[in-house]
Amino acid sequence: MLTSRDKETFFTRGWFVKPQLFDADEIRKIRDCFQSLEARAATMSETGDNSGSYFVLETKNGEQIIKRVVWAGGSQPFLLSIGSDPRLTAVASELLDTPVIEQLLSQAHFKRPGDGVTFGWHQDIQHRDKGQDTWHDVNGQGSFVQTLIAVDDMTPNSGPLKFIPNSASWGNLMLKDTDYESADERDSTLPFDASTAVTIEAKAGDTLFFGPYTVHASFENTSKCYRRVFINGYAYPGANSRVYPGEGACRKLTVHHV
Repeated sequence: MLTSRDKETFFTRGWFVKPQLFDADEIRKIRDCFQSLEARAATMSETGDNSGSYFVLETKNGEQIIKRVVWAGGSQPFLLSIGSDPRLTAVASELLDTPVIEQLLSQAHFKRPGDGVTFGWHQDIQHRDKGQDTWHDVNGQGSFVQTLIAVDDMTPNSGPLKFIPNSASWGNLMLKDTDYESADERDSTLPFDASTAVTIEAKAGDTLFFGPYTVHASFENTSKCYRRVFINGYAYPGANSRVYPGEGACRKLTVHHV
């Protein structure tokens, strides 16, 4: 499924995009699942487990903010089936160079108009490696592949993904958790030049693939439209030692290449 250019781009620039990997009907079903998750969140007063998924919630100015739903597939079988779809898993398997992969993430991310949700500059290794032997780069190339399906069109005003080009080869920068929470897009204290960032505009159904060291962020949705993304993440077997929340999280998948 991958060209040599795809692989080179992944391991050097840090990401690539597969346009319209999922069709309009599949995206409609994913949106239905997200609406069910949103309705379930509305019945909750705080962060916690619900029906096999883990809801990360905040309250701002009296309004509930959905930061993310961890292991969304635990309560939404269709989302779980997308997580094992060969269009994702075969690519991850090829990039990781292993027929068996461990699915760590099945996350629903919401950015509702004006909700103020931001994810400041970070590397995903920050969330995989929590110290105390929770993570080992088994294959020597990061041992993790993140995938992100655009559930809505991603526009310049809707809080799109921004990537720092060629950051995939930088290794773990040991960025602070406060950077992740920051809404400052041009923070001068960062160990890289944020002005070089590439803004990703995408259509619903487009899918991004990137690695654990790729520096990225997304800031506030100032548009009048939703910006939802569905994230699935896959690790090389033996890399992860953490227990992730959600019913059935960290499942192992065997990928059969045609």
